[in-house]
Amino acid sequence: MGAGVYGRIAVGAALEPLRRRPGALPDTQLRRSGIEIDRSQLAAYNRVCGFALSDTLPATYPHVLAFPLAIELMAARDFPFGVLGLVHVRNAIEHLRPLRANEPLDLLVWAENLAGHPRGRTVDVVAEGSVDGKPVWRDRSTYLQRESGGTKDSKDRKKPPDPDAVWEVPGDTGRRYASISGDRNPIHLHPLPARLLGQPGAIAHGMWMKARCLAALQGKLPEAFAVEVAFKLPVVLPAKLAFASWRDGDQRRFALHDARSGKPHLTGSVSASAAAA
Repeated sequence: MGAGVYGRIAVGAALEPLRRRPGALPDTQLRRSGIEIDRSQLAAYNRVCGFALSDTLPATYPHVLAFPLAIELMAARDFPFGVLGLVHVRNAIEHLRPLRANEPLDLLVWAENLAGHPRGRTVDVVAEGSVDGKPVWRDRSTYLQRESGGTKDSKDRKKPPDPDAVWEVPGDTGRRYASISGDRNPIHLHPLPARLLGQPGAIAHGMWMKARCLAALQGKLPEAFAVEVAFKLPVVLPAKLAFASWRDGDQRRFALHDARSGKPHLTGSVSASAAAA
């Protein structure tokens, strides 16, 4: 997914007053079949996200494969929101079994759940991965379209948990992840375009944060699991991040905070996948 795609999206944003805003989502479903895993790309993804090198796919890796279809869906004229105005606020993945790099993957992507939100409206972009006709992976990304008059987040924050690890995140992390994931949104690449688009500087991808947390939990995850995260405040690069995880009944919870200020960046939980059973 090259920079040219975001250039076309930016042109579309300039024509935003002409965009149709339907009361319902389009019923479009986009498919891509027989996707073969490029092991060099997988290895590069593992390195930038902190996973051990392996022929087994991280649970977040199929999201990268589905991303071009998701962008195509959201950039269409009948999609109710412009892509550049959307904020990724939640992501949930069901990893129904280990996926190996030698298994061709079929992907299906669609949108659903157009809903109201205290700060605007949200929509879910859903992806499903199958091998030999059987679902093996599901992903649900919730995007927020902020609208005027929406309420702001409360500034009341709990004290962050004591960290298990503190990570120094280099300033080029957004560019390195973009080169692997195809998500070259300018807000992740360089401070100047990020500021022009309303960010305090270049910010880390939300899905990089989620992947980095799962990499820290390697060895503590079941073979089949569900993992949900909520994205909080953006990570401005470079950064120093504090990661913590703990058991909570049948779940493992985790959180990512700014190591200096304690500002929250991500909260999440992992549980055994009921769908796999």
